[in-house]
Amino acid sequence: MTNLEKFYNMEVKNGLKAQFGYKNDFQIPKVTKVTVNMGLGLAKDSDDILKTAISVMEQITGQKPRINKSKKSIAGFKLRSGQVVGLSVTLRGSRMYDFMERLINLTLPRIRDFRGIDDKSFDQLGNFSLGIRDHTIFPEIKFDSVKETISLQVNISTSAKNQVDGKKLLLLLGFPFSKKAETRKNKSGEKNG
Repeated sequence: MTNLEKFYNMEVKNGLKAQFGYKNDFQIPKVTKVTVNMGLGLAKDSDDILKTAISVMEQITGQKPRINKSKKSIAGFKLRSGQVVGLSVTLRGSRMYDFMERLINLTLPRIRDFRGIDDKSFDQLGNFSLGIRDHTIFPEIKFDSVKETISLQVNISTSAKNQVDGKKLLLLLGFPFSKKAETRKNKSGEKNG
């Protein structure tokens, strides 16, 4: 059991239960899975890019990625059926909590001029999407060996029923949302302290 998983079971569950008044422990929202996606439009021209991307994804997630191929040909994108278009990894259980812990404590603070995550990327059910432009912010990647930066997307799926519950869950887990989001919601014009 990872530190973040222990923290969720000991602290976060009780905090959510107290704030929202859940009557049953099964109503308390939790993170169900984390999906990491990487688009590889350039991989159709070069096998080296695909090999590098697979290696990067394995280092970041600790799991072998699934190779996603195009289902049909699209002439406008110079894409044929069966060509590699991306990679994806789905993390659950202790690997999921381990990845989130590294993302919160090590990776996000390494972003240059980091002022927090914008909270606009929640869907109606409290799931959160985060785009990362440069894969070199992950501590597992050696900066000297990087020829080309790769962007990726992290989707955090929760069992929350709405945006408020989902955001509160991620806040209690330690996700660093920006202060602008709080001042935007304050309709009276006063700044939050």
